[in-house]
Amino acid sequence: MINFERMVGTVLDLVQLDSHSREEGRVAEYLVRALREAGCEVTTDDAGKAVSGVTGNVIARLPGRRPGIAPLLLSSHMDTVTPGRGVHPVRETDRIRSDGTTILGGDDKSGVAIILEIVRCLHERDDIVHGPLEIAFTICEEIGLLGAKHLDVSRLASREALVLDSSHATRLVTRAPYADRYTFRVHGREAHAGICPERGISAVRVAAQAIAAMPLGRIDPETTANLVIEDGPRPTNIVPNLCTIRGEARSLSEERLARTMESIRSCLADAAARAVVTLEGRQHRAWVEETCEREYDGYHIPDDAPLVRLVMSAARARGIPLETVAIGGGSDANVFNRKGLTAVNLGTGQRDVHTLWEWLDLADFRRAGEIVATCVQERAAA
Repeated sequence: MINFERMVGTVLDLVQLDSHSREEGRVAEYLVRALREAGCEVTTDDAGKAVSGVTGNVIARLPGRRPGIAPLLLSSHMDTVTPGRGVHPVRETDRIRSDGTTILGGDDKSGVAIILEIVRCLHERDDIVHGPLEIAFTICEEIGLLGAKHLDVSRLASREALVLDSSHATRLVTRAPYADRYTFRVHGREAHAGICPERGISAVRVAAQAIAAMPLGRIDPETTANLVIEDGPRPTNIVPNLCTIRGEARSLSEERLARTMESIRSCLADAAARAVVTLEGRQHRAWVEETCEREYDGYHIPDDAPLVRLVMSAARARGIPLETVAIGGGSDANVFNRKGLTAVNLGTGQRDVHTLWEWLDLADFRRAGEIVATCVQERAAA
């Protein structure tokens, strides 16, 4: 059903439209125009105002051709990570790649292009029976899934969503992690580093001792944690009285995530408790200030769920091997599941994303388009 060369042309167009998070306006304009030309009712919501962006989520609806078919939501995000301005894509036989000076932006404009191609084909082909489709092209996915978080799903008729925003088209993500994001500010006591360092408490040293004891990296098969130290330039002749740590922890298990966060807190508390200096009879101690928030909740959709069975059946019909997998990354599917939809995430051929050597596997790109097109048709035939 799909016109592959047109789909390739669409993704080439899209990646050349700058769309850092909060700056997706040019892509939104392109999509609103294209969706309306393909017979969709199109609106843009107020999510952009909530996140200080230039546009909101683009929401579209395409009526079905057979009554009684439950609507299906197709979704991808419009924004890209940096550096994503002035992208010059290079098409090769089996791939589209970055020229090495920027990212490519196949994450997630490959998903956007597939959805747009499906809509165009349905508009052009009167002989294809399909149910109603809803489309959500979201903003600010890359900076915390913000567009999806501000999407009012009560205005959608769909209760199931197929998100196109992962790597291999032979993998359907049915399980994804919970994630917490945190900031710890370690407070010490300043002193002259050359004359009287013993009168100070180095916040950097306290933080370093805590970090050395923390569970970081791959903690177990389901859990990871990472952090960075975020402090600006400081004079070296002052014992530092502040050190800021930013980080995240993720796990497919909410219980394991909680244990990891508690361990991180304990390491900081223990290191701070050991950092004490007594001056003129008075004790001074290091202390820790914390901000921690749930970035997104995990999900686990069973293999026998109707949406999973639909996607697996569509892949079989096209002769494409497909397996259900768990991954360590979040997507808009996490948010949709939290909001009461059943959502899974299909790969689109993205490779080496968020790097200057990002590329799009065109064979996988085609496979994803074929799977989605077949899903739409099989859903109406069921």
